[in-house]
Amino acid sequence: MEIMKFKPDEVIAEKNDKVVYWYLIQEGTVIQKLGSSSIKLEKNAIIGILEKDMFLCDYIAGEDTVLAAFVCRNDTDLKNLLTRQEKIRNVFLRTAIWQRHQMLKLYSDLDNKTRQFHMFVESLYNDYKTLCAKFKIEMNPFPRITLFNSLEMRHKAEVWEINNSTSIATKYMQDYLQLMGKDDSMTVGVIMETAAQMRRFALGIGEMDTYLSYNKDILISDTRNDLFALFFDLSIKTHAKKYDIEPITKDLDLIANVAVKLGIYNNNILTRRINEAKNYNYAATQSDSEAISDNTRKEIDIMTEDCLAHILSYAGLNDVDMDKTIELIESYLKLPDKYSTDKEVHALRRNLTTTFYDIYHKVFMRGVKDEASLTPVLQMFLNFGFMDVAFVGEENALKLYELSAHLDICHSTHIYTIYEWLKCIYKGEKNTSKNEFDMDYISDITEMLKRHKITKEEFEEYKDDRERMVDFEIKNMFSSVGKQTYGRVTTFCPILCENDLMNAVDKMLVTADKLEESLNAIRKVDYSVFYREVMFSDPDKGIQCEKIMKEVLPDIILMPNTGIRSTMWQETSGIKSDTPGRFMFPIFTMADVNDLMLQVMGAFRWEMCRKLQGVHWNDIRDKSLTAEYCSYIQFYRKNNELSSDAKEKIKSALAKAKNNYKEVFIGDYINWINYESKGSFRLNKISRDILVRYCPFEKAVRNELKENPIYQASISKFEIQTAKTLRRYQAVYDKYVKAGGESTQDLKDNILFYQM
Repeated sequence: MEIMKFKPDEVIAEKNDKVVYWYLIQEGTVIQKLGSSSIKLEKNAIIGILEKDMFLCDYIAGEDTVLAAFVCRNDTDLKNLLTRQEKIRNVFLRTAIWQRHQMLKLYSDLDNKTRQFHMFVESLYNDYKTLCAKFKIEMNPFPRITLFNSLEMRHKAEVWEINNSTSIATKYMQDYLQLMGKDDSMTVGVIMETAAQMRRFALGIGEMDTYLSYNKDILISDTRNDLFALFFDLSIKTHAKKYDIEPITKDLDLIANVAVKLGIYNNNILTRRINEAKNYNYAATQSDSEAISDNTRKEIDIMTEDCLAHILSYAGLNDVDMDKTIELIESYLKLPDKYSTDKEVHALRRNLTTTFYDIYHKVFMRGVKDEASLTPVLQMFLNFGFMDVAFVGEENALKLYELSAHLDICHSTHIYTIYEWLKCIYKGEKNTSKNEFDMDYISDITEMLKRHKITKEEFEEYKDDRERMVDFEIKNMFSSVGKQTYGRVTTFCPILCENDLMNAVDKMLVTADKLEESLNAIRKVDYSVFYREVMFSDPDKGIQCEKIMKEVLPDIILMPNTGIRSTMWQETSGIKSDTPGRFMFPIFTMADVNDLMLQVMGAFRWEMCRKLQGVHWNDIRDKSLTAEYCSYIQFYRKNNELSSDAKEKIKSALAKAKNNYKEVFIGDYINWINYESKGSFRLNKISRDILVRYCPFEKAVRNELKENPIYQASISKFEIQTAKTLRRYQAVYDKYVKAGGESTQDLKDNILFYQM
């Protein structure tokens, strides 16, 4: 057990971090953040108890806090801990029950808010329609209401669970503790069962929090595309017609009161909008045309808006170029078969693709300098490849319009829409991706300088030119990856079309949560996939140069198309091995996201090894994943350890992969994660032995498999070598600490890596 101290607002654990420790709060408080909701954890509360493999919440120190950290990955660890520490058995049991009670209180509160919010919005919009009809005033367009539905919960707490938890926590806690504390199995069972319930409740809280966050703008928002604006505008127009506006102002007051009670709105925005309506000078309004258009950004009627003209006009095209572009796009729209491979159709698609990326560049450059000018239609274009309702159909257009206001669901600390990614390039937060010649922007202009295509003066000017960098990214990575993720290169067109949207837009949408869930599911099995060797040195304390393992998660970029493939574009962002890789996914897909993720993870494993090994990547004298795998495939016919059936399977796999060893490996890697990790055998003896050593399973999986004779020898060999390495590091670090060195988090993480 290790004692750890944290200062106020210091992060203890973040969502999607691997759970290695549980933390017992000994002093202070910790804020458990579940989206925009939070729970205050006090003394004896346990951080990590509700999670299983990855943290579901953020944990932040609320004040000066002291924690006791201990390894607890499963019920066996918990049982061993409680057996050795009998004094804390009662503490753990009480804490588990009380934390479940706290979580269910938050769950119930959010459940009530969610139900009331939905009913109130539906009722309010009906009132709006009634009042418009009563005062004979034309309704303002509000298309998002057609897509507003109640929440369908996936992770639900039953009423009996809530009642049971409340009774135990508030009435019979002591009796319950005395009974369940009598037996180790009951104690561990209650804690693990309670933890599993809390995990489900936390996921349910996440669903409700997402629902409220996603839909709260429908009632009142900073952009004024909301019901409050509809009623405010209606009150002005009604007053101009000399009608009594009291029924409308009552609804405005009601919206304000409900918004305050919900507690999900920014107080500054709420106060400003409410005061704006209360202090409005109705007497100064002379006619119904004098409304709040200057202060209110009204909703666009996506069904009547000329979206194509809107986009082209924003791009700054002159009349001649605009006419040519519209003619080109309309020619494509009129095609009876947009997937035709005829020469004329292919030429049309090629011209249209070039035009699309040129327009995209123009719209992006204007928008990134003035984001306030980006309308929902432009957001749809930049993030989805949308150009007009005629291409996607009315229903899809409405859903895309709604999504344009909630693009945060496709974004996280390392997941980006293409627009957000290009913004990072423009701001200098990310360097450009490599082109087909394996060169980024700086390498490319350096090569141009060497070939005397540009002067030294031009080189100095170009190397900090952000617009050129964006242009490089669009012309190289964006245009190339768009085709790859679409999956059908010969019929690719970057404009989003209805024929590609074969399911509901919201179901096909690849969100950050879907990607994180898929990524984490593989990390749970192949724990070392994103770990890289980095150097650590502190000569004054006795460490000259030590290699330690550091996890570096990849950047994931969502392409604005409907695709069926993912691609591993770069294994690292730069020359250094500890920079993030770059994975590309379509923003809409009919494919299983888990399958797409496995494909890129397998490719990443291969390419990362190639990068680290350099020219020796397939040299068997320098053993590595790629070297051993290439040797195995190259000489499989002569390998006496392989059966005739196994050789036939390799031959078939090679034929399917067109003799590409990397593709054969990816197929084996997918079987390794999907089947072999569960004890369902798909690989032969040789490939399995290679993967055991270079793509090892997490300890819990290994423990389940190593009793099987097929795995026993290879897993035992791997664990003996790992234990040897761990002992060496522990000895080095003990010596380092005795010499006055600090055991940093990186050093602790390195020890934990060899314990996984």
